Amino acid sequence: MDTNTLLKRLVETESPSSDKTAVDRVAAIVADEARKLGAQVEFIPNQTTGDHVVSRWGGGGKPILLLCHMDTVFALGALANMPYREADGKIFGPGVSDMKASIVIALAGIEDALQHGMNRPVTLLCTSDEEIGSHTSREHIERLALESELVLVMEPGMMDGALKTWRKGGGGFDITVRGRAAHAGGDHEKGRNAIEEMAHQILAIQNLTDYSKGTTLNVGVINGGTVSNVVPDECSIEVDVRILQPDEWQRIDSAVRSLKPLLDGTSIQIRGGLNRGPMPFDARMKATFEKASSIASQIGVDLKASGTGGVSDANFVAPLGIPVLDGLGAIGEGYHSEREYIFADSIPQRVNLLSALLQGW
Repeated sequence: MDTNTLLKRLVETESPSSDKTAVDRVAAIVADEARKLGAQVEFIPNQTTGDHVVSRWGGGGKPILLLCHMDTVFALGALANMPYREADGKIFGPGVSDMKASIVIALAGIEDALQHGMNRPVTLLCTSDEEIGSHTSREHIERLALESELVLVMEPGMMDGALKTWRKGGGGFDITVRGRAAHAGGDHEKGRNAIEEMAHQILAIQNLTDYSKGTTLNVGVINGGTVSNVVPDECSIEVDVRILQPDEWQRIDSAVRSLKPLLDGTSIQIRGGLNRGPMPFDARMKATFEKASSIASQIGVDLKASGTGGVSDANFVAPLGIPVLDGLGAIGEGYHSEREYIFADSIPQRVNLLSALLQGW
C-alpha cells in the first residue's frame, strides 16, 4: 500500500461533519481500500450524517476492534488555504492528523498483519460524526466493542509517541436567561437586563471549576442584546465541562441545574448533559497498557503512557469494561487549526506498532 498516496487522496477529499455527501465520499474510498485487502464491508446508513463503514477480516473468536472517524472540523474549501503538502519531514493539510492519517495507518497495519500472520479477527469501524459528538455512531461503537477482545482507538498520538491511557469526560450546557426589554434611556427601570443576570450566573458557573479534581467549566460562547439603547431581554451562553473523576458529574450537574435568578423578573433555562464519561487509568487500563508495552518491546518500541483532557470515542468504550487503548494514530500537532500537521515518519512507525499488536495480542 502506498500510504502517502492514499493519505493525499483522503486529505484532498474534504469531509466536514455537517456535509453527508462529502463524508460519504471518504466512506467510498475506505470501503474500496478495505475490499482490496479482502474485507467484508458493510455500510450503516445515516439520514443526516455520513454513512458509517464496518470492515471485517477473519472469523471465529472475538475480534480486535479499530475505531477511526472520517469527518473533520474543516469546512469545504479549507484546502484552498491549507493544501496537502509535504515539507521538512512533515505532512500538512486539513484533517491530516485528526484523523485521515489514522485511517491510512489502520488499513496499512491490517495489511501488514495479514501478510505476517494475524491470528484473530479484526473489525475496522470508520464513523462519520465523531467531531460533533458521535450521536449516530455511539450505539454501533458500543455494540461492536462489546463483541470485541480489545478496542484500539486511532486518534493522534501524543507528541512523544505515548498512547492515551486516560481521558477526561466531557459534556456541556446551553443556558438562556430571559428578562424584559425596555428603552435604555426612557424606561430603564422597567427593563430586566438579561445580560446582567447572566453575568451573575457566569461567575457561579466558573467557580464550580476544581483543579484538584481535574474538573473544569468554561463559558466559551455568549450572545445577548441587540443595540446599546435597549435593555436586553435575552442572553445565552455555551458551557464546556470536563471531568476526570466520574462522580464529579453529579456535583456539576446538580449545581448547574440548581442555579436561580438573582434579579426579579428574570428566568433561566438550562439544557445539556454529559456526552462522554471519563476514561480513567484504572487497573484494567494498566493491565492493557502493560500487555501492549510488552508486545511493542519485541519490535524495539518503548511504549509510553499518557493522557489528555480531550475526549474521543474511547470514552464510550471504557465504561463497558472492554480493554481499550487510544492514541495509536500519527504523531503531530496543531490539529483543528490551519497549522495541523503530522511527522511523515510516524506513519510507518505506527503501522509497525499496530501490526505487532494485531499479531501479538
